[in-house]
Amino acid sequence: MDHEKFMRMAIELSENSVTQGQGGPFGAVIVKDGELVAGSANMVVPNNDPTAHAEVSAIRLACQKLGTFDLSGCEIYTSCEPCPMCLGAIYWARLDKIYYANTKIDAADIGFDDKFIYDELELAMTERKLPIIQMMRNEALNAFRLWSEHEGRTDY
Repeated sequence: MDHEKFMRMAIELSENSVTQGQGGPFGAVIVKDGELVAGSANMVVPNNDPTAHAEVSAIRLACQKLGTFDLSGCEIYTSCEPCPMCLGAIYWARLDKIYYANTKIDAADIGFDDKFIYDELELAMTERKLPIIQMMRNEALNAFRLWSEHEGRTDY
């Protein structure tokens, strides 16, 4: 597999995002069996979507193209170490491997600092800056019961 080729694609997407005024300096490509499946730059600003990071956008495109939510057998090349949200999406998509270029410290140095999220996750919910209030659990458990009993469900 030509790892440098795919990383260059991710880096090129990140550079084009900046020079074309799309958004942040991030790019990602997803590869399966040595073939490009999908790639995306950061689309937060053009899509007005805070979840449209390059990795998440590339995952969405790859899932659409392959017709599955399970990207086992695929690898992701990203121009920067994934943030907590993207890392979670990568795990949920079941990608086999992550290759990255810039570090989260490099990103923090230019204003993309996600350390506060890592710090918040270490705290008890009652100590976090964003109030988290649980309510109506008993009513909500019904959907979980229905799911558990549903014969036609698709586990993921």
